Amino acid sequence: MNQLAQSYTLKHGSVQEPETYLGAKIRKWYIQGSEDPNKVRWAITSDDYVKRAVQGVEDELLRIGQKLATKVSTPLSGGYRPELDQTPELDPARATYFQGLIGILRWACELGRLDILVDVSMMSRFLAAPREGHLDQVFHIFAYLKKYSKSAMVFDDTVPVFDQTRFAKADWSEYYPDAAEAIPMDAPAPRGRAVTMTAFCDADHAGDRVTRRSRTGIIIFLNRSPIIWFSKQQNTVETSTFGSEYIAMRICVELVEGLRYKLRMMGIPIDGKANVFCDNESVVVNSTKPASVLKKKHQAICYHKVRESQAAGTVRIAFEEGGNNLADLFTKCLPGPRLRQLLGHVLW
Repeated sequence: MNQLAQSYTLKHGSVQEPETYLGAKIRKWYIQGSEDPNKVRWAITSDDYVKRAVQGVEDELLRIGQKLATKVSTPLSGGYRPELDQTPELDPARATYFQGLIGILRWACELGRLDILVDVSMMSRFLAAPREGHLDQVFHIFAYLKKYSKSAMVFDDTVPVFDQTRFAKADWSEYYPDAAEAIPMDAPAPRGRAVTMTAFCDADHAGDRVTRRSRTGIIIFLNRSPIIWFSKQQNTVETSTFGSEYIAMRICVELVEGLRYKLRMMGIPIDGKANVFCDNESVVVNSTKPASVLKKKHQAICYHKVRESQAAGTVRIAFEEGGNNLADLFTKCLPGPRLRQLLGHVLW
């Protein structure tokens, strides 16, 4: 900012450390127990945004003689399935109110409330024709946010360390001889320290009780900082867990490729291949062993996309036990203890 002030006129007193960004509070963070506990990291919190949003909902409920639930441990009620809800449809005014609440919740997810991402994604499917039960469950999400109002997403620059033996090495030249990562020709010269990219992907096979479509969940880190989080129902019905997991892997690889391209255009150096973890052993074997054969031809696009990215040196794929797969956060509604266990690896 001092350098900019040499060329531009800045308002007196305007040069200071950042405090807010698009509704999120920004603050310094110190990680106790790290190699350098005095090192400054930065964190964003949505606490103030969530507090204002909850207050707005409580005011509306008070107007109609209701209030938020108090005994909540998960964003949605236990066992609730929005696709099975047969309560009456909302009138136009209440439907518009429902849509507004979903918009508020979606922005809370953007500001780091990853614990409600899959629930908000599931409820967003019914924006066109919401029902009374859907609105009640949105109120339940706000009740959850009131109880668990504080969370912080810390941008930790610590480089993760992985056991290199987890990643299979193979010669792909016979199968994909021309495979190469897309490198922007007009990218600026990289500056600063290189970042390590890590991704976790998962799928909830046939999770939708009506359409039997699966849900993809992905989270991508730069060093130890979460950068991209993704939860979306798949566009096709897969007859096997393998098929739904391979679709999730393909989407994950495409997100990784897009992020690597964007970082290079920003002049940010990338340290080696992206580390991708999946909890389906068949997908890992098919993706990492050149001689493995695809038995279901309708999955050929995902199969070759993932393998070619591995051959190009863009990613390297390893197996991760389902109990440790962070992407499980974004595929299904988890019980309270399991939800908070996984969140402990992402949010503070």
